[in-house]
Amino acid sequence: MVQESSASAPAVLIAGAGAIGSFYGAVLAHQGCAVDVISRSDHDVVSARGIHIHSASLGDLSFRPRQVLRSASDCRHPPDYLLVCTKVLDSLDPVAMIRPAVGPDTVIVLIQNGVEIEPPYASAFPDNDIISALAFVAVSRTGPAEVRHKAYGHLVLGHYPAGLGDAARRLSGLFEAGGVNCTLSDNVVSARWEKCVWNAAFNPASVAGGGLDTAAMLATDEGEKMIRRAMAEVCAVAAACSYPQRDGLIEDHIAGTRRMPPYKTSMALDFEQRREMEIEAILGNVVRAARRENVAVPALETLYGLLNMIGATRDDSAGRG
Repeated sequence: MVQESSASAPAVLIAGAGAIGSFYGAVLAHQGCAVDVISRSDHDVVSARGIHIHSASLGDLSFRPRQVLRSASDCRHPPDYLLVCTKVLDSLDPVAMIRPAVGPDTVIVLIQNGVEIEPPYASAFPDNDIISALAFVAVSRTGPAEVRHKAYGHLVLGHYPAGLGDAARRLSGLFEAGGVNCTLSDNVVSARWEKCVWNAAFNPASVAGGGLDTAAMLATDEGEKMIRRAMAEVCAVAAACSYPQRDGLIEDHIAGTRRMPPYKTSMALDFEQRREMEIEAILGNVVRAARRENVAVPALETLYGLLNMIGATRDDSAGRG
């Protein structure tokens, strides 16, 4: 389970060693990278026996990190790549979380949901390369330091705000060698908006419906029409932000969703398990961009209002408990 690092392989720090961070960290570890992880809740377990990962397609990816840190301030040597794999939540300041570990040559890699999430990093670290990445993966945490990879794993990545460089190509090559398909994009922000067309419609609707799965959201004509209106509004905002989406994208998203087995969105799962939801990154940022660009988004604003009500009600209930 212990991987030996190669002198030529980069040093990697994973911030957010949950299911996604553990999976992509494991792939890099198996390619000889010296992988450290920041793990608070599972620190003792990971330190004692590493991270156990079973992949349906890639087999046993279990590995023992070189170091298990409680925080970035414990990092003695800045990594070559710092992968930020946390959820984008109001309660978390990711810039403050990683700042102590960022060196002058550290490449910051954002494997996170949402749109317009990169500016805080670009402002805080203007001299560092930033790679924005989109993960299309079915992976879940089944217990402390236990992860199951069910399917997919595809990454789309590119330098922020645009372009491609050696850092992205090198990272992509390591993932490809580990069995993870990568698409390099010289316009990764547009790719973020493309993914958001799906996320900003289905995720909020699933919560507003009380935890609906994808099949239920498309089961009625009116339900599908609402999803399509929300998607069209995201496309309009993207175009106003200079990232027009391709013709037929909505049809492709709907058809692809129908082909897959019914499943619950990440936001619906967080809602049901009473975890904080990524409302702002997935939906709030789109609504704010629409207001900034003077684009009417009545469906998205309705969903945003409903999710804020739901979130506030849950917070009040927890406070009274």
